Amino acid sequence: MTTAATDEAGDGTRALILALLALACGHMLSTLLRTIPAVSLDLMAADFHMEPQALASLTSVYPFAFAAAQIPVGAAMDRFGVRPVSLSLLAGTVFGAVASGFATGPESFAVGQVLLGIATSGMLMCPMTLAAKQLSAARFGLWSGAILSIGNIGMLLSSSPLAFVVDTWGWRAGFWLSALGGVAVALAVFVLVPHQPAEHKDESSPLSQMIEVLRLGFSRSLRGLIALALVSLATTLVLRGLWGGPWLMETKGLSRVEAGNQLGAFTLAMIVGPLCIGMIDRRLGRRRELVAGTHLAGALLLALMALGAPHYAVSLLFGVPVMPPQYDLVLFVLIGLATSAQPLLFGMSRQLVDAQMAGKALAAINLAFFLGAALMQSVTGAVAALAGLPAVLLFMAAMLAIGVLIFLAYTASAP
Repeated sequence: MTTAATDEAGDGTRALILALLALACGHMLSTLLRTIPAVSLDLMAADFHMEPQALASLTSVYPFAFAAAQIPVGAAMDRFGVRPVSLSLLAGTVFGAVASGFATGPESFAVGQVLLGIATSGMLMCPMTLAAKQLSAARFGLWSGAILSIGNIGMLLSSSPLAFVVDTWGWRAGFWLSALGGVAVALAVFVLVPHQPAEHKDESSPLSQMIEVLRLGFSRSLRGLIALALVSLATTLVLRGLWGGPWLMETKGLSRVEAGNQLGAFTLAMIVGPLCIGMIDRRLGRRRELVAGTHLAGALLLALMALGAPHYAVSLLFGVPVMPPQYDLVLFVLIGLATSAQPLLFGMSRQLVDAQMAGKALAAINLAFFLGAALMQSVTGAVAALAGLPAVLLFMAAMLAIGVLIFLAYTASAP
């Protein structure tokens, strides 16, 4: 290869990396916006003159709108290309953040949350689709982990930094600063992501494309991946965003700050984990076994956490009333690392479909991820009311194990 050709290839690689980083910042913004109510719910409820529990229920419109938008966004990605779809979604994100920040009551806030759910729905798919179309399967496995890691930084921003912003300027400032962040990300995408027509442009109607996303999701080739996707991300998001805090404060007696520190370590593991799993996948070359093994380990770790509750098996085995919080800290970090194989499901879906179906296949996996999270959040609420927090962790462990078994059954003959 000549020097000129080498330089040209290097420039192309650098341009692709910068484009992926710009798009991944959109996913980071999405994870930040999704978790703003978690640290400001009491202040928002007081402003809207309603109970915090009622407002918490109202915020569920975000994940359901997010999941519902996966199908049309995936179809649009294949039809129009990544850049125009990303810019449109970022414009919607800015508008939704401003609308949420200026909300005067539960109705207007719900409208803002629906807008944000729809607009941020493609923030993960945009960099994933660009990577799937431009990179080999091996390099895609590594980059999908990097994209998810960058996105998870948003959960760090929504912890202590966001709490400081809310304490200093009020809960609305979180949405307004996010809107400014959306403008900055949109400018980066405009400058760094090249304008490319859809490589495999699909001229069929939007409705038929949406039906194709659902058909792909139910197809035998993706069925195992969809089954695991429904419980994989749901387990970590529901544990991190809903039950982790109550578990540590109610069952283990930690203060809010101490519980937050443990959940911060969990989040750091979720950031580092996908990068590590991506590198292991590239070296090992046994993606199916890696995905199944790590998720089974995650199920076992969740069960061990539950059994450390008062009068449960692990506590009785060690002869203590309840396992100490340090036990949970280690398990949280290990769970964060073990379940970080989630982005490899994107890579497997890319291997199982033609390039022209990449966007729809990724949309089907992403839909399963976030629909599963919404369903898990609803079901575990009922489990907690009926049987308590240890039962919630055991239920999630069981669902994760069942997802792995279905995944192994349907991918036994996959390439």
